[in-house]
Amino acid sequence: MPAWPGGPCPQCGDEMPPNVVHCRNCRALLNADLDQDSVEIPQFIPLQEIDSYVELHPEGYHVACPECDRELRINVKYLGQRVSCNICAGAFRFDMNNPRIDKIAMWANCPHCTRHLRMAAKYAGAKVACKFCGGKIMIVDE
Repeated sequence: MPAWPGGPCPQCGDEMPPNVVHCRNCRALLNADLDQDSVEIPQFIPLQEIDSYVELHPEGYHVACPECDRELRINVKYLGQRVSCNICAGAFRFDMNNPRIDKIAMWANCPHCTRHLRMAAKYAGAKVACKFCGGKIMIVDE
């Protein structure tokens, strides 16, 4: 059926201009071909190539103490500062470029489910999924 040619609304009788879908007064559908049942809405399927990853920056690191070789969990806010081991009290400068520091892992909270994640250092720069919720994450290590 062609577009509405114009004329009186079949429901309320008000004069409607051509090419209008609904009556401006009573909102009656003026073109029977546009019945809501005639349009089938396809199922939404996300495309993998468009699927995006959320960048996740580490909130801290698990490093080996240069003095006693025990694992320490240090917040990223202490980068560039002098810290001490809570086991042997050995002091060292917390800098990821320091050759004495062995980075074991990183930690952060998942941006999707807010659960605590421990990520091996080898996953820096990789696209991964949260082990709890399956949310897509790209680990960004400065």
